Amino acid sequence: MKIALAQIDTTVGDLRGNSGKILEFYRRGVAAGAEVVMTPELAITGYPPRDLLAKHRFVDDSLRALDDLAAQIGSTALLVGYVDFNPKRPGRDYVNAVALVQNGKIVARRNKMLLPTYDVFDEDRYFQPADSNTVLEYAGQRLGLTICEDIWTQDYLPARLYERSPIHDLMRDGTRAQLLLNLSASPYHLGKERVRHDMLAAVAQQYKVPVVYCNLVGGNDELIFDGNSLAFDAYGKLLAQGAAFAEDLVIVDLAGPPQPFHPQEPAAALHEALVLGLRDYTQKCGFKSVVLGLSGGIDSAATACLAVAALGRENVLGVSMPSQFSSKGSIEDARELAKNLGIRWETIPIQDVFENFKETLQPLFKGRPEDTTEENIQARIRGTTLMALSNKFGHMLLTTGNKSELAVGYCTLYGDMNGGLGVIADVPKTMVYELARYINRQRAVIPETSLAKPPSAELRANQTDQDTLPPYDVLDAIIKHYIEEAKSTAEIVKETGYDEKLVRDVVRKIDLNEYKRKQAPPCLRVTSKAFGIGRRVPIAQRYVER
Repeated sequence: MKIALAQIDTTVGDLRGNSGKILEFYRRGVAAGAEVVMTPELAITGYPPRDLLAKHRFVDDSLRALDDLAAQIGSTALLVGYVDFNPKRPGRDYVNAVALVQNGKIVARRNKMLLPTYDVFDEDRYFQPADSNTVLEYAGQRLGLTICEDIWTQDYLPARLYERSPIHDLMRDGTRAQLLLNLSASPYHLGKERVRHDMLAAVAQQYKVPVVYCNLVGGNDELIFDGNSLAFDAYGKLLAQGAAFAEDLVIVDLAGPPQPFHPQEPAAALHEALVLGLRDYTQKCGFKSVVLGLSGGIDSAATACLAVAALGRENVLGVSMPSQFSSKGSIEDARELAKNLGIRWETIPIQDVFENFKETLQPLFKGRPEDTTEENIQARIRGTTLMALSNKFGHMLLTTGNKSELAVGYCTLYGDMNGGLGVIADVPKTMVYELARYINRQRAVIPETSLAKPPSAELRANQTDQDTLPPYDVLDAIIKHYIEEAKSTAEIVKETGYDEKLVRDVVRKIDLNEYKRKQAPPCLRVTSKAFGIGRRVPIAQRYVER
């Protein structure tokens, strides 16, 4: 049997556009001789639709889109993900479903059994889980149709979450599926492609059945989907792999020879993920161009490079906003970066505006020394300037702060946090350097001086980040243990050997700055635990770990 995997980039709510893309890939699959064409999970509506499901006409409209699509399907079957009504009560209003469409009709339906409700997932809010799953007879074979989480085994989930296994149900003696097909929308984080490969290969080996997995690709808000669709034979040998971070039509020949698995090098995967997430977020939100501040530092440099890769140099505006504390080297680094990228670059000095602010506030501030107040005023002048350019010319403003800064609050509300998207807000500082070196792998796009100099906000004389923060390798290790691995202070101290006072101070800063992160723009998720929809910590809370 030949199966075509339509690894497509859907837009949430674009029922017409998604249906058109499904039909295009279906026809290409038919032309390639496929007997079945598969789409990702919820391909009609886009994933995740979230509270669009609360709009009364949304599901009705999506079902009409499914019927219109079905009318154009011929003898080659289409497996398509969609939202259906749940006829049972009590229960949720909807089900997460897959339809097998052939000869203009929906000939079979199956509903998702396991609804992830952890991290970035919230499916139990909307969907009713299926009570069971049964094999489907098609073209002389017994097919097991599953949707995303249904195929994830306990060994690869964050915890033992479910009492039942849809795969086990489909592989019972007597009604045993001869082929497992999975429609998926599995969000990316670093290392995820290897985890999926190993898990799916293990399922194929355990049950001695081929496994075919079609994954979504593209960016929808904070989530990035990497594609990397996979197919395995009954021995767990890889038969086919879809492109990473790009649409692809993958033709799977179940009788074909094994293929080598090609996971990407981490820095390359990080770069492609961020480029895809930035491009899709910008374009799906209706923007054509972006603006960002260029400080001469590594964070804004990396962000500018990503923006050019995503949108083209003609659609990126870089702005330098020097004050009296900006070093000559930083200004030159920003200018050189803009020249290397070929982007438009403007300089708007802020010193006079800053002095006017201080003069205006002087009667109230009289007798008090300058402190972070004045530092933050500079950041807010820059943020206001960039927002003005965004409003006047229709550019989306990109923030350039990294995960390390956002974690401990080393950022200014209504200043450098202004913007529509935090491009590297889930990238720790040490990883930003890895990203920059990857960008510079062929030529020095980012000036070497930007990589070599000590990081600084340049908001006061001779300032460096390490005046306030521990070294970034230490800080990032603590953040990873505390945020991504949910370890206690005592566990971090024991595992790392770091000074307990230092660890407690970092943890305290992380906890205290939750209010800032709640007001930050969406950030592209690339680690296993980002600051965003997958982390819901109260702002007003008093729990302190002893």
